[in-house]
Amino acid sequence: MDKFEQKRFNFLTKIRFNFLKINPYNPFQLMQVEICAFSIESCLNAQRAGAHRVELCGGLYEGGTTPSYGLIERARAVLSIQLYVMIRPRGGDFCYDEEELSVMRSDILTAKKLGADGVVLGILLPNGKVDVTRTAELVELAKPMAVTFHRAFDMAIDPYEALEVVIQTGAERILTSGQQNTALEGRDLIQQLTQQAAGRIEIMAGSGVNADNALLLAKTGVQALHLTGKATKSGAMSYRKSEVSMASVLPSDEYEITYSNELKIKAVIDAVSN
Repeated sequence: MDKFEQKRFNFLTKIRFNFLKINPYNPFQLMQVEICAFSIESCLNAQRAGAHRVELCGGLYEGGTTPSYGLIERARAVLSIQLYVMIRPRGGDFCYDEEELSVMRSDILTAKKLGADGVVLGILLPNGKVDVTRTAELVELAKPMAVTFHRAFDMAIDPYEALEVVIQTGAERILTSGQQNTALEGRDLIQQLTQQAAGRIEIMAGSGVNADNALLLAKTGVQALHLTGKATKSGAMSYRKSEVSMASVLPSDEYEITYSNELKIKAVIDAVSN
């Protein structure tokens, strides 16, 4: 086998083992890149940049909550890439009462009705363990949609045990920062989790992912990277009443709009594709 044939063999081998992870906009990109989007503008920017999947959220300043019916419907209409919908009834912790779980069930059915490819959720018990019973129930309810267990994982008391429990629930992937504020800080644990998972579930690194650290995070063995590609711009209002606020938790400038930047997303994709 000459050098060219060896390269071709290696490439086809990678394709064979990673065919489910190929980005339809970039067939040579084996690493999935998922964009957390809070608007249709961000969804479109993610798609144009070549992202594999969008995680659609509302509640930017709460870390992501369930988006509105209208936002899900419109996102599905404009996206040809995968669309996953956040199922989180409020900000705060991930221990939910029965009323909140009822809301989550209804939101899962809404996402399914509107044509989402998957949902994103996570439930913990008061003791910091993954709530296997309720999570498995929601995974079953979501079918045929797939389920990502989100960064509630990073609040679990024992990440190694939590990994095994999430696998039991039937979720297809875990989003984690390695139980640190950023994935870069948590990369050692992320690598250990990827090795422990051994292909039984996908591990997706998220929080603080950018073009400068994407390749380093990819080397942990994860199957996907998750980012916002965050940028800000001034809103369209020319008249501004600076002394009045609409909410208690706001950015420094209430007239500032946060969105996912196409060039920042593409820079990450290029970093893990080359």
